[in-house]
Amino acid sequence: MPVNPELVGRVFPPTAPYLVGREKVREFARAVFANDPQHVDPAAARALGYADVIAPPTFAMVVQDQTLQQLLAEPDSGIVLQNLLHAEQRFRYSRPIVAGDELTATLSVTAVREMRGSAMVTSEAEITDAAGRHVVTATSVLLVGEDGK
Repeated sequence: MPVNPELVGRVFPPTAPYLVGREKVREFARAVFANDPQHVDPAAARALGYADVIAPPTFAMVVQDQTLQQLLAEPDSGIVLQNLLHAEQRFRYSRPIVAGDELTATLSVTAVREMRGSAMVTSEAEITDAAGRHVVTATSVLLVGEDGK
Protein backbone atom coordinates (compact mmCIF):
# COMPACT_ATOMS: atom_id res chain seq x y z
CA MET A 1 0.00 0.00 0.00
CA PRO A 2 1.49 3.40 -0.91
CA VAL A 3 1.75 6.20 1.62
CA ASN A 4 -1.65 7.78 2.14
CA PRO A 5 -1.58 11.35 0.71
CA GLU A 6 -4.51 12.20 2.99
CA LEU A 7 -2.04 12.25 5.90
CA VAL A 8 -1.23 15.84 4.91
CA GLY A 9 -2.91 18.16 7.38
CA ARG A 10 -3.49 15.43 9.95
CA VAL A 11 -2.77 16.61 13.51
CA PHE A 12 -2.28 14.04 16.24
CA PRO A 13 -3.30 14.42 19.88
CA PRO A 14 -0.68 15.91 22.23
CA THR A 15 1.66 13.38 23.81
CA ALA A 16 1.68 12.69 27.52
CA PRO A 17 3.98 15.12 29.35
CA TYR A 18 7.64 14.10 29.31
CA LEU A 19 9.64 15.17 32.37
CA VAL A 20 13.22 15.89 31.32
CA GLY A 21 15.55 14.29 33.85
CA ARG A 22 19.08 15.42 34.64
CA GLU A 23 20.49 11.91 34.23
CA LYS A 24 18.69 11.45 30.90
CA VAL A 25 20.29 14.68 29.65
CA ARG A 26 23.71 13.54 30.87
CA GLU A 27 23.28 10.10 29.25
CA PHE A 28 22.18 11.65 25.97
CA ALA A 29 25.08 14.13 26.03
CA ARG A 30 27.55 11.29 26.50
CA ALA A 31 25.93 9.28 23.70
CA VAL A 32 26.22 12.13 21.19
CA PHE A 33 29.65 13.32 22.41
CA ALA A 34 28.28 16.69 23.60
CA ASN A 35 31.14 17.43 25.98
CA ASP A 36 30.31 21.01 26.97
CA PRO A 37 29.99 21.32 30.77
CA GLN A 38 26.46 22.80 30.66
CA HIS A 39 25.18 19.39 29.48
CA VAL A 40 26.45 17.52 32.55
CA ASP A 41 27.24 20.02 35.31
CA PRO A 42 24.36 21.93 36.96
CA ALA A 43 26.78 24.61 38.21
CA ALA A 44 28.01 25.27 34.67
CA ALA A 45 24.42 25.53 33.45
CA ARG A 46 23.49 27.88 36.31
CA ALA A 47 26.47 30.08 35.41
CA LEU A 48 24.80 30.48 32.01
CA GLY A 49 21.49 31.43 33.64
CA TYR A 50 19.68 28.07 33.52
CA ALA A 51 18.10 26.19 36.42
CA ASP A 52 19.76 22.86 35.58
CA VAL A 53 21.72 21.06 32.87
CA ILE A 54 20.94 22.01 29.27
CA ALA A 55 20.09 19.25 26.83
CA PRO A 56 22.06 19.01 23.57
CA PRO A 57 19.97 20.32 20.64
CA THR A 58 19.20 16.86 19.26
CA PHE A 59 17.65 15.77 22.59
CA ALA A 60 14.33 17.03 21.22
CA MET A 61 14.24 13.75 19.24
CA VAL A 62 13.50 11.93 22.51
CA VAL A 63 10.24 13.86 22.81
CA GLN A 64 9.53 13.92 19.08
CA ASP A 65 9.85 10.14 18.93
CA GLN A 66 6.59 9.83 20.88
CA THR A 67 4.82 11.73 18.09
CA LEU A 68 6.43 9.70 15.32
CA GLN A 69 5.22 6.55 17.07
CA GLN A 70 1.68 7.92 16.74
CA LEU A 71 2.19 8.40 13.00
CA LEU A 72 3.68 4.94 12.52
CA ALA A 73 0.76 3.38 14.42
CA GLU A 74 -1.85 4.88 12.05
CA PRO A 75 -3.42 1.91 10.26
CA ASP A 76 -4.20 3.94 7.12
CA SER A 77 -0.78 5.62 6.81
CA GLY A 78 0.73 3.20 4.32
CA ILE A 79 4.03 3.55 6.17
CA VAL A 80 5.76 0.20 6.68
CA LEU A 81 8.53 0.35 9.27
CA GLN A 82 10.95 -1.96 7.46
CA ASN A 83 10.71 0.33 4.38
CA LEU A 84 11.44 3.49 6.36
CA LEU A 85 14.55 5.67 6.40
CA HIS A 86 14.85 8.80 8.54
CA ALA A 87 16.12 11.11 5.79
CA GLU A 88 16.30 14.56 7.41
CA GLN A 89 15.94 16.26 10.80
CA ARG A 90 15.76 19.95 11.70
CA PHE A 91 15.13 21.88 14.93
CA ARG A 92 13.90 25.45 15.46
CA TYR A 93 14.34 26.48 19.11
CA SER A 94 12.77 29.28 21.14
CA ARG A 95 14.92 28.25 24.10
CA PRO A 96 17.03 25.27 25.15
CA ILE A 97 15.56 22.21 26.82
CA VAL A 98 16.56 22.14 30.49
CA ALA A 99 16.40 19.30 33.02
CA GLY A 100 13.15 19.74 34.93
CA ASP A 101 11.15 20.81 31.87
CA GLU A 102 7.85 19.03 31.38
CA LEU A 103 7.35 18.84 27.62
CA THR A 104 4.38 17.94 25.44
CA ALA A 105 4.49 17.47 21.68
CA THR A 106 1.87 17.71 18.96
CA LEU A 107 2.63 16.26 15.53
CA SER A 108 1.23 17.45 12.23
CA VAL A 109 1.96 15.98 8.82
CA THR A 110 2.88 18.83 6.49
CA ALA A 111 3.73 17.05 3.24
CA VAL A 112 3.69 13.74 1.39
CA ARG A 113 5.64 13.78 -1.85
CA GLU A 114 5.66 10.77 -4.17
CA MET A 115 8.94 9.98 -5.93
CA ARG A 116 9.43 6.98 -8.24
CA GLY A 117 7.34 4.64 -6.12
CA SER A 118 8.67 5.97 -2.83
CA ALA A 119 7.37 8.82 -0.71
CA MET A 120 8.85 11.60 1.40
CA VAL A 121 6.71 12.28 4.49
CA THR A 122 7.40 15.56 6.29
CA SER A 123 6.10 16.17 9.79
CA GLU A 124 6.51 18.83 12.44
CA ALA A 125 6.33 18.26 16.18
CA GLU A 126 5.57 21.41 18.13
CA ILE A 127 7.10 20.89 21.57
CA THR A 128 5.87 23.10 24.41
CA ASP A 129 6.58 23.40 28.13
CA ALA A 130 4.11 22.94 31.00
CA ALA A 131 2.95 26.57 30.60
CA GLY A 132 2.19 25.94 26.91
CA ARG A 133 5.13 28.05 25.68
CA HIS A 134 6.96 26.97 22.53
CA VAL A 135 10.33 25.34 23.17
CA VAL A 136 11.21 23.73 19.84
CA THR A 137 9.75 22.65 16.54
CA ALA A 138 11.25 19.37 15.38
CA THR A 139 10.85 18.65 11.66
CA SER A 140 11.43 15.16 10.29
CA VAL A 141 11.47 13.89 6.74
CA LEU A 142 10.87 10.16 6.40
CA LEU A 143 11.66 8.32 3.18
CA VAL A 144 9.25 5.43 2.71
CA GLY A 145 10.33 2.94 0.09
CA GLU A 146 8.29 0.43 -1.84
CA ASP A 147 7.53 -2.97 -0.32
CA GLY A 148 10.47 -5.30 -0.82
CA LYS A 149 12.86 -2.66 -2.18
